[in-house]
Amino acid sequence: MGRKTKVNMKSMTGFGKRESLCHGTMVGVEIRSVNHRFCEMMVRLPKALSQMELELKEQIRRTCERGRIELTVIMNGGGSGTNKNVQLDRAMASRYVQGLRELQREFKLSGTVDVNVVAGFRDLFSTSEEPTVINEVPKVVEGLVQRALTDLEKMRKKEGAALQKDLLQRVQIVEGRLHVVRQRIPLALQMSADRLKARVAKLLEGERINDDRMAQEIAMLAERSDVTEELTRLQSHVAQFRSAIKSKDPVGKRLDFLLQEMGREVNTIGSKASDSEISAQVVDLKSELEKIREQVQNIE
Repeated sequence: MGRKTKVNMKSMTGFGKRESLCHGTMVGVEIRSVNHRFCEMMVRLPKALSQMELELKEQIRRTCERGRIELTVIMNGGGSGTNKNVQLDRAMASRYVQGLRELQREFKLSGTVDVNVVAGFRDLFSTSEEPTVINEVPKVVEGLVQRALTDLEKMRKKEGAALQKDLLQRVQIVEGRLHVVRQRIPLALQMSADRLKARVAKLLEGERINDDRMAQEIAMLAERSDVTEELTRLQSHVAQFRSAIKSKDPVGKRLDFLLQEMGREVNTIGSKASDSEISAQVVDLKSELEKIREQVQNIE
């Protein structure tokens, strides 16, 4: 029996959801991720928990290196409230008191300027509300986020295993087609040389020329359709691609780069080769590489 390939690859698609009751408040956490070139995070929190945003982003970053990750935290119940604060405009109050005393002296008015008088000026006071939260709720949220991330990670790994299996199968198909191309190259070169020789003979129409010189020129022209170098580079890229698939580290960007290089070599082979069989293999290779590209777009 063959050895099983250890699964390290992760998809960028995942979902996790957890809930818990805290002092009569239902706290819910939902996290989802989709593919993205970088690590982009969006955190939606109740106002009372807004101070946790940076901490939660760092918590996510420890698990996810790439993808667009959306985290939503909700609270239903009495887990949060408000504190009402009263602010006094002291500078304005001082001007009021000073103005009242000047008015009293100027017009010789009786009475005193006391707190009851000053309190009548409503523009001296303003109120604001600050959201408050039960002390235990942030810790509960942190724990729920971690468990939701664990669920997300399991889903990403499960899909990553399916992607890894599919990619290995497709790489095997690509390697098979490259083997066909390599086997075909000598015959394709010989056929190209024969066609050139026949064309030259027809153009000369029986005129005598140096056979060695003609053979040399025909060989040089035929070599222009030789794709051995491109094929060698392409096979090297494929080998690196296969190795990267089994890597323990995030490889999405590396796989994408290797695919670009593989695509360039395939295009060059297609443009140089003047053999119908090689051209047919190139068409199939392009189709297979496009299928691989679609899968790679979702690998972390």
